[in-house]
Amino acid sequence: MTALVPSRASSPQPMIEAIDVCKSFGSVCALDSVTLSAPRGSVLALLGHNGAGKTTLVNILTAMTPLTSGTARVAGFDVAREPRRMREVIGLTGQYASVDERLSGRDNLVLIARLLGADRKAARLRAQTLLEVFDLTGAAKRLAKTYSGGMRRRLDLAVCLVGSPDVIFLDEPTTGLDPSSRINLWEIVETLVEEGTTVLLTTQYLDEADRLADTIAVLSGGSVVASGTAAQLKAQVGERSITVTLEPGNDPRAACAALQRAGMAPTIGVDGLSITTPVRASKELAAVIRALDDEGLEAAELAFGEPTLDDVYLALAKKSAHQPA
Repeated sequence: MTALVPSRASSPQPMIEAIDVCKSFGSVCALDSVTLSAPRGSVLALLGHNGAGKTTLVNILTAMTPLTSGTARVAGFDVAREPRRMREVIGLTGQYASVDERLSGRDNLVLIARLLGADRKAARLRAQTLLEVFDLTGAAKRLAKTYSGGMRRRLDLAVCLVGSPDVIFLDEPTTGLDPSSRINLWEIVETLVEEGTTVLLTTQYLDEADRLADTIAVLSGGSVVASGTAAQLKAQVGERSITVTLEPGNDPRAACAALQRAGMAPTIGVDGLSITTPVRASKELAAVIRALDDEGLEAAELAFGEPTLDDVYLALAKKSAHQPA
């Protein structure tokens, strides 16, 4: 596949950095001491419900909204002091495709390339490369208003990449897309990161963050309430479990009693045959088998379950709801 961006040299300097960023709109505090960072060639996901502050933070990091206090840097440039230089090395797609519907897919790309300083030949070559990468060559001459939602999203991301940016901001890029289009965009983002591009992704989709993000920051009420890798967040607030499906004829109540004597806290599933018990590690699977064997009970199936980001998000939402205002 043709490279989407030039290869990037590695650098220890964070490509995205926010330090104690605050933003107020009158008496409303939209962001409260937000601190986060992302190294080159990584994906930082901002996870949170509507109104959590995700888009406000993106607007600050892209110099569209001034911060109230704190420091924000992108690609080494101070967002407040060097906005023009910073904008030269970033790309941005918002929640809705922003292409010119009156132009063809090709003309949208050529226009942006020309605005960025490319001559006519270079602009057409860059447009052709991006049309091929985003599987839009067959629709290159069609007006953008005739594109499907997934095609517009691909064109929007292609426009964002015309200038080969070092950092890309994707604000809920897959909202409203069908599953196939979402997966296609995920694969494109993964290719970009492999080539050294740094991505900040805002999303409400937990599976999206789980697949793409190297680091996740969970925002609630304008504050970062948790951050880390997906695995770290799951370990922090999630709960591992072992589910046992008994052979027909085995008594689930006897199985529960056996696991309780082994120091566990099992519950019987709605099917009446499966029992689930929280555990700390997969090695406790052996203890479950021993406890059942001691009672002469047979398991048809044993499954070790890891917590999901759904578990993390629900736990954090519940915790935030019980915190005093």
